[in-house]
Amino acid sequence: MQTVKRRSLIAQVTTQLRTEIAAGRWSVGDRIPTEPELCEMVGTSRNTVREAVQSLVHAGLLERRQGSGTYVIATDEQEVAFGGFFATARRRDLLELREALEVTAAGLAAQRRDAADIALLRELVDDRNRVWAVAEVVGDDEVEEAIAVDAQLHRAIVAASHNKVYLEFYDLLLPALRRSIAERHVGASESHERTHTALVEAVIDGDAEAARAAAGTLLAHVGRS
Repeated sequence: MQTVKRRSLIAQVTTQLRTEIAAGRWSVGDRIPTEPELCEMVGTSRNTVREAVQSLVHAGLLERRQGSGTYVIATDEQEVAFGGFFATARRRDLLELREALEVTAAGLAAQRRDAADIALLRELVDDRNRVWAVAEVVGDDEVEEAIAVDAQLHRAIVAASHNKVYLEFYDLLLPALRRSIAERHVGASESHERTHTALVEAVIDGDAEAARAAAGTLLAHVGRS
């Protein structure tokens, strides 16, 4: 009976964490609190929290990154299912889908961005360009950071469009986007720092045409690499 009760408690904590993720307490790309912090939040032991988190890792909602923490990579199981579909899609098809979504979103972001979007975009593009400026990013942690900051910047531009459907759909694409970044060389030679900066500045300046052009140029670089 003790085992049954313990499994029931793990299930309850798992459900509680899943509900918090689905409600947006932690967005895709966010690091969730540490195990001790989660223990304090839910009022259970560290072993219970660890097993609950591991259950959501297996479900595809969370991802453990050695030396960094545990991150949200999906908000529900449907998102995971879509992610599996995108993972098997042809690279050309994904690139065309990204072009249709990101180019339009960049133009909308230039028209709709607010002060919070501007502050975040400036922070993210600086972080992204700093990390990618290294000539050869070779360590696993360095590569993971480079992929993460690049994906966060592109997601923030879509978020600045203030189109919830666009953002939800883009979040479904994020795992495939991260994989596509990982398939390319990570470092200064593939940074396209000037174009990323031009894209962000166009959004900040409210120049929709320039924002769409910069987004299209970036995706053209991806298509050639």
